[in-house]
Amino acid sequence: MPSLPTIVLVDDAAEVRSLVRLQLRLAGLGEVVGEGADGRDAVVLAAQWSPDVMLLDVSMPDLDGLGALPQVLEASPRTRVVMYSGFTDPALAEEAVRRGAVSFVQKSTDLDALVGEVRRLLPGEQPAAAPDAVPGAEDHDPRAAARELEQHVERFAGVFDDAAIGMATLTLQGRLVRANSALARVLGRESADVVGNHYPEVVRSGGDADGRLTAALERATRGDDDVVEVEHRYRGSHLRTTFSPVRDQRGRPLYVFAQCQDVTRQRQAEDQLRQAERRFRLLVEAVEDYAIFMLDPTGHIASWNSGAQRSKGWTAEEIVGQHFRVFYPVEVARSGHPEHELMLALRDGSYHEEGWRVRRDGSRFWAHVTITAVHDEEGHHIGFAKVTRDNSERHRLLEEQERYARALAEANERLERANHQLAAAAEDQAQFLAVTAHELRTPVSVLSMSGRTLGEHWRELDESERDEILEGMETSSARLQRLLGDLLTTSRIQASTLDLRLEDVELAAALAPTVDELRRVHVGAELRLEVEAGTRVRADPGRLAQVIENLVANAVKHGAPPITIRALAVEHSVEIEVRDAGEGVPVELLPRLFERFTSRGAGGTGLGLHIVRELSRAQGGDAWYDPVRTAFVVRLPASGPP
Repeated sequence: MPSLPTIVLVDDAAEVRSLVRLQLRLAGLGEVVGEGADGRDAVVLAAQWSPDVMLLDVSMPDLDGLGALPQVLEASPRTRVVMYSGFTDPALAEEAVRRGAVSFVQKSTDLDALVGEVRRLLPGEQPAAAPDAVPGAEDHDPRAAARELEQHVERFAGVFDDAAIGMATLTLQGRLVRANSALARVLGRESADVVGNHYPEVVRSGGDADGRLTAALERATRGDDDVVEVEHRYRGSHLRTTFSPVRDQRGRPLYVFAQCQDVTRQRQAEDQLRQAERRFRLLVEAVEDYAIFMLDPTGHIASWNSGAQRSKGWTAEEIVGQHFRVFYPVEVARSGHPEHELMLALRDGSYHEEGWRVRRDGSRFWAHVTITAVHDEEGHHIGFAKVTRDNSERHRLLEEQERYARALAEANERLERANHQLAAAAEDQAQFLAVTAHELRTPVSVLSMSGRTLGEHWRELDESERDEILEGMETSSARLQRLLGDLLTTSRIQASTLDLRLEDVELAAALAPTVDELRRVHVGAELRLEVEAGTRVRADPGRLAQVIENLVANAVKHGAPPITIRALAVEHSVEIEVRDAGEGVPVELLPRLFERFTSRGAGGTGLGLHIVRELSRAQGGDAWYDPVRTAFVVRLPASGPP
């Protein structure tokens, strides 16, 4: 018999490869001779097998599909490459074909198009016959479920496309695979013109000569930082670009989420503010009610203005070159106080005081004095600026000015706080979108494609294959439920709308059902509950169970069995320990362990431990990690017997 056509699958998601391999076998299209997880695997497999068809994902770690495509075709010119991706930008498909792919297929919710492309490309293949009806299909339509899931994905994509801030998804090599219309407006380009190109190259054409943008992107793609921000010029505008790496379950960067804003108006406003400050200083210097003059570094008068002559009585010819102690009463001058003022001004930057001063005719007046150390552009001390005002007649005006100065300082401080809050909110939004998009894509795809496969090929599948698909669906469903629960709890915590029903709880009885359920979910985790009967706490039973579930899930993911839950009475509280046999938390992660979006490199939203701490605090307790005990500890208020 003639040999079957050869096919190679390259996708970083093992679940997707499993479904595609199964679908191809059911369709009888060819033999899958090799599978890979990134672009480098694709090049090696192309050289090894020279397959008839290669199915190549776009977004993968190390080397993405677009980058690997030319190398695959060079290693095996006869291979016809079908690019497929969850990204739906038409410009991405055009770029893939331009680079040598025979076609581009979406993989987000349907495998029919992908299998159909393989059927079209393989010689001698005929259209597949329609599958037999599945008993019970009228009760559960997987197509309807797939359509509903697809609508959810489309709504999420709509948030990305309609955002007012420029957003893009980049491969780890910096190549744009998706860009929204806001980014196209910022860059003054069409989305189709930038997709498939390297982001630094797109911006460099507008003036990224100093390379700061390139360096920032390299830091993000290496995963050095969770958020990397850089400001750069582009065609005369000031842009601020933020890069956030999105990681896989092992903590490796998969792709980069980019956010770009035009801050030109903000910079112009800052320049206008600086100009206004300069004009204000000139205005103050021109007011004759102020004596404003310069001192050299030793305190000798170097300049004199009309306000100084009016308030003190000396002309410039008479006073320039004398030491400024001449303005102080004799007893104050002899004490060395003038020199002490200069020392403090040089140390602190400026010095302020009110006190008696002397005019040329010997009369005294009560003055407000400001001495400011002056440095040149290179930081060298060149003298002092001294401002003196006669408060004898203008005391009321001075009080108003001081009141206005305080109000201005408070307004500036409020503006700065608001700016920090806006910046923090922007980082949270970018991180939230990146984490949510990453966490949704794989389980949604697995659920929809698994349901379709079961619905159309139930009779053709053997029992082990059906069990494998159903197990994948159960895992993906649980993953979506955990994501939704974590996001909902975090949202309520942030909005201070968390509903708590505190009551006296007998700890052993309350935790037993939770531990039994956790043993069922985490098979092989070897859970131990060591809580003495009669130990009671004041808590919300449902939220207490959520805390324990999150800590056990964390131990299963990052630790080693057995996992022990123990309770200890401490003064008027009860400490609940969750400990595993693993190596513990790395020291470098401890300072931000309970912050939002902190991940230990195994996927997830990074919200679990944050929720543990906030729920514990909301119930009157706290949560922390004790490196001495190598255990996570939750402290809750103790309660007496009922």
